[in-house]
Amino acid sequence: MAQAMRPDPGHSLFTTDGKPHPLQDTLVGVTLVLGILSFVTAQFHDLHLLSSWAGLIGILTGAYGQFISVTTRERFALIVGLGASGLGFYLGMAQGGLFGGVAG
Repeated sequence: MAQAMRPDPGHSLFTTDGKPHPLQDTLVGVTLVLGILSFVTAQFHDLHLLSSWAGLIGILTGAYGQFISVTTRERFALIVGLGASGLGFYLGMAQGGLFGGVAG
């Protein structure tokens, strides 16, 4: 008997509920951009201010995004952004911190 093949959205990592989530998608994008910025600038010692501040803001936006996220797709992208933000933040803190060389 021929049956129509339908994808099973319940077992895919990138499933969505079909509804728009503009706030969550914005937080995902901001967290990913700040995470990439923080991680890349952490590779340069003189950019520790940018790296640590971008990482801190990326951690905060990612944490709030996790709190209000709806789908697994959003949570997955937020975890990637949080990881990059956290790594960039900690490397920036090790190289001089949030106020290193400015206050003091």
